[in-house]
Amino acid sequence: MTRSTTAALAAAAFALAAPPALAAEVTAVASFSILADMVQQVGGDRVAVTPIVGPNADAHVYEPTPADAAAVAGADIFVVNGLGFEGWMERLVEATGYAGPLVVASAQVTPRTAEDDEDEHADHDHDHEHEHDHEDAHDHGGMDPHAWQDLHNGVLYVQAIAGGLCAVDSAGCASYEANAAAYIEKLEALDADIRARLAAVPEARRKVITSHDAFGYFGAAYGVTFLAPEGVSTESEASAADVARLITQIRADGVGAVFIENMTDGRLIRQIADETGVTPGGELYADALSPADGPAATYLDMFRYNADLLIPAMEGQP
Repeated sequence: MTRSTTAALAAAAFALAAPPALAAEVTAVASFSILADMVQQVGGDRVAVTPIVGPNADAHVYEPTPADAAAVAGADIFVVNGLGFEGWMERLVEATGYAGPLVVASAQVTPRTAEDDEDEHADHDHDHEHEHDHEDAHDHGGMDPHAWQDLHNGVLYVQAIAGGLCAVDSAGCASYEANAAAYIEKLEALDADIRARLAAVPEARRKVITSHDAFGYFGAAYGVTFLAPEGVSTESEASAADVARLITQIRADGVGAVFIENMTDGRLIRQIADETGVTPGGELYADALSPADGPAATYLDMFRYNADLLIPAMEGQP
């Protein structure tokens, strides 16, 4: 017997003796990258997750592909944000004939509405009412869908996901609940850290300009005023009058923190920065994570990264 034959037989014997790799028990599809990470954190090794809208991609304007339809059709569970965020979701479910569990992660969230934005901007907008933001909010049924931008809502998302996974895989429920509890501890710790850091920033400095109005929940939760030339959805476009009003407000209020977002066209924000002399503060992650090798590859990383950009920028304002 040759040495190569002996080696091959030994390898075959080892393969037979070794336990087979454990396949995931649950096939999950999540509507976008932030949700996909949450599902993976709760599901662990028992769950294989596929996002419909991946990193650095814009779910507002996404058009599902045949591959997306195939993924949904073969899923054990489909997790979506809700609040009108995925305008294409119902069409996708109908086209695939998917009849499995549909988990709406935001089901227990108290939604923010156009009226909430109006009330909060009233003290800052003077005689201009951000009409564009209000019109756009109605594209989502009058609701702001970006609820994950408050970590307390992130906890509600995690609880909904754990409940959905337990419903389709009772054998793994203890594992899902343990993973969810450990994950929630991390979310709550980060929430407490951000609140403590922002408490040291004078309220007059807590004003930020972003590409589109995706941070309303963050602002309400952490006491920051976010202003945007575009509305709640990136499908909307700011008018010249919107931009002119915003430039006037930046100059009047001394706003010094201006940011673009990873899944939007930053030319408008750069134009505003050029006209006001404000230096853009970097790239925030609003509706999508970064790729795995980027700074915001998970929901926790995203939230921490955004806070680490926003807070020093606000601290440095005059």
